[in-house]
Amino acid sequence: MVKHVILWKLKDSIEKNEKKEILANMKNNLEGLVGIVPGLVSMNIVIAPLDSSNADVMLDSELESEEALKGYQTHPSHVEVANTYVRPFTELRLCMDYEI
Repeated sequence: MVKHVILWKLKDSIEKNEKKEILANMKNNLEGLVGIVPGLVSMNIVIAPLDSSNADVMLDSELESEEALKGYQTHPSHVEVANTYVRPFTELRLCMDYEI
């Protein structure tokens, strides 16, 4: 099993009233990839960090293997979600992948 964890910071230019919808779309669409992308076992998106945080979103996912992670990264459904609901709104991305 492999853990795939990402932290994102939203763009500073995003208005406060837009953030709620953007975050909900990120969460719903990313979590919706479970059952679509082969080898993606689970996905949990956290969009309500404490004020002490310096990230706006955390993705915490489990995949069957490193090969499944590679497939996930290029899977058309994942690419579409990332290009539509994530990349246009984020300015910083940190990632850690590790075996469990």
